[in-house]
Amino acid sequence: MTDIVQLRRNVRFQLLWLGSAVSQLGSELTRLAMPLLVLALTGSPGLAGVVAGARTVAFVLVQLPAGVWVDRWDRRRTLITAQGCQAVVSALLAALILTGRAQAWHFVALAVLDGLCAAFIGPVQDTAIRGIVPPGQLHTAYAQEEARTHAAGLIGPPLGGLLYGLGRAVPFVVDAVTFLAATLCYVLAKVPRRPADRPGTSPGKDGEGRRPARRGMRREAGEAVAWLWRRKGLREVTAAVMVLNLLGGAFLIPLIVLVGERGGDAFTTGAVLAGLGVGGLVGSLLSGRISRLLPPGRLLPVVVAVFGVALAATALPWGTWWPMVPLAFITLSTPSLNVVMNVVIARMVPEEMLGRMGAVLSTGGMALKPLGPVLGGALAAALGGAAALVVLGGLLGLTAAAAVLSPELRGFTGEAPGG
Repeated sequence: MTDIVQLRRNVRFQLLWLGSAVSQLGSELTRLAMPLLVLALTGSPGLAGVVAGARTVAFVLVQLPAGVWVDRWDRRRTLITAQGCQAVVSALLAALILTGRAQAWHFVALAVLDGLCAAFIGPVQDTAIRGIVPPGQLHTAYAQEEARTHAAGLIGPPLGGLLYGLGRAVPFVVDAVTFLAATLCYVLAKVPRRPADRPGTSPGKDGEGRRPARRGMRREAGEAVAWLWRRKGLREVTAAVMVLNLLGGAFLIPLIVLVGERGGDAFTTGAVLAGLGVGGLVGSLLSGRISRLLPPGRLLPVVVAVFGVALAATALPWGTWWPMVPLAFITLSTPSLNVVMNVVIARMVPEEMLGRMGAVLSTGGMALKPLGPVLGGALAAALGGAAALVVLGGLLGLTAAAAVLSPELRGFTGEAPGG
């Protein structure tokens, strides 16, 4: 009987986690720096939203074919190549800013390239966790993933605002360095190249499966879509997450406008956004307990309702720093849902379909997300920051009510049905 290595001693997982953490920290730096830069150069909240939306559009459009390709290609090489390309994109943007040649179309084009790279990185990371973490440790592994996400959200925005104050190009230079460091971690982590149990493969010289005969991309993607459609409850969760990502993804521009209206500078805005990281870190530590209280179908409307109430509360006229408090409550509840759903997918989906299935779920959940920044920018331009946040919070409340009324969602426990 082979002893199972404790997760904290699983070197491959910890290297994968470290690379993801460093990469995400860099992304969080520019998440704030990019709209600040666009606003400084153009004065247009709407254009700042378009730039953010362009990245998401590219991500969503390529996500599904990327998932199919991840199940076909060498996953390790795909991850390393995509992460390295993100480093090049950040370096190009920094060079344009330093030389004073950055224009609006540059921001859009480079945001699209970054989104294309991210579309490949996500599915590989998801499949890698299944390949290097024993099933009994998946919950702990995904809880650590959540902690990484929210730690980056805590440190990244204020650090991004501080670096932006030192120079407009500085956050993007640091971003390029973090992507390079992440690439090195992925090389050392030796991410599995292929699913170990994929039908039709034979062992290669390194013990991993050789490339199977390829079928049509549409057929492979269709298999994953059909698999999801047969899973009642899971498909309704995907629909609810679509709306959640649309409305939840719209609040950043109005929040930046709100803090600016109240006299806050770039560092203050970053510090306020750090509330998301504070809540997320605490939420990731509590995710195990919270996830045992409610099944996924009942946990989802609770999370959406908390999100809506907290988002509307940011508009209360209690000073520049006040929004940090309700923002912390938003991410206090979301980690438990993320952990539960990640474990459900890892256990329900056949390994040879993980790349495609993760892409289908991500594409479904994010299909409306590109409109989020555009919607947020338009609402902020028309109504101002505070009113826009109240409107978004109200719409999230309506979404939570609709989820409560859905019998498929109420009955979804995450257990794999027969057939």
